[in-house]
Amino acid sequence: MPWEETTRMSQRGRFVVDFESCLYSMSELCERYGISRKTGYKWAERYAAEGFEGLQDRPRRTKSCPHRTKKELEERLVELRRLHPHWGPRKLLAWLQKRGAGEDWPAASTVGGILKRHGLVEPRRRARRSWRHPAEARVVAGSANEIWSTDFKGQFRTGDRKLCYPLTVADGYSRYLLGVKGQSSVAGELSWPEFERLFREYGLPERMRMDNGAPFATTGVGGLSYLSLRWIKLGIHLERIEPGHPEQNGRHERMHRVLKAETARPPAADAVSQQERFDRFRQEYNEDRPHEALEQRTPVELYKPSSRSYPAQIPEPEYPGHFEVRSVHSAGEIKWRGTLLFISEILRGEKVGLEEYDDGLWALYFGPVLLARFDERDPELHG
Repeated sequence: MPWEETTRMSQRGRFVVDFESCLYSMSELCERYGISRKTGYKWAERYAAEGFEGLQDRPRRTKSCPHRTKKELEERLVELRRLHPHWGPRKLLAWLQKRGAGEDWPAASTVGGILKRHGLVEPRRRARRSWRHPAEARVVAGSANEIWSTDFKGQFRTGDRKLCYPLTVADGYSRYLLGVKGQSSVAGELSWPEFERLFREYGLPERMRMDNGAPFATTGVGGLSYLSLRWIKLGIHLERIEPGHPEQNGRHERMHRVLKAETARPPAADAVSQQERFDRFRQEYNEDRPHEALEQRTPVELYKPSSRSYPAQIPEPEYPGHFEVRSVHSAGEIKWRGTLLFISEILRGEKVGLEEYDDGLWALYFGPVLLARFDERDPELHG
């Protein structure tokens, strides 16, 4: 017997023993074992009828199918489709019905399933569902490094006509401006070295607050991006403001207005000169400029580095023992129940965890972050 099935039977066995002891109500018992009441009653009824044999996994396929399409009709449908590869299920049925009165005709959806089973349907590329924002409540920072905020100040051209994208990172409690770095693009791969430098110098924050644009988020599953994937692995909680609500990161936006006025009007001659302006601004902003919201103190008076140091190696996510763990292939897919389920190309090479939270209903996680849910009978991810 496979190890996974043995483990599940052991869990169910403990459940029925507790059930027979009558120490818990069904609601309390199901909560104790992390299952739904529907599942709890199912195990109890199987045990009452069959004993411990009833707790074994059962094949999901039905023993018989009285409404299955006759083999002869299925063969005729397949042959006709091969002759007319552009005919759909309804057209095939209509053609056969005119020439075969008295048949017990299947539904068009059944014909579609037959064609798919025989490899005669070119799968349609599903439109990807845009990631839906969780609209979580904003956390107010009560200490240094509880929240870092990050954004890109609007791009502009320096005197040599090259674009400059200022990446800014600030501590939400002290207003300490951790970094201002002029970049040549907003690519996550280009931004990561700057974040890594800040993490080495100041340690890790508890949360990272950002908007929903590149390179901090994508429209893929969970909104994951090159940067956010690494932040999750470092144990940093992602906090995205709601689309169209820059006021939810208001203090960072106000800092941007001052930054633009004092460093980019007019721009410097080139990238090197522009970075020198950013560095001077950052020093003045942190050490010399009093902040009314800080009771006229400067950010450097309130800020101290994080106690969470940057690790020598970024850890891999871990999952509880009852999770099913899958590796994401290079095309962004995992193998699931004999088929390929597309997750995200961002996650290629990573491991994801799947938890069955109800009969046939699964939750998909990357580390502690819930990415999506799906029904194993119709495996389409839902945010």
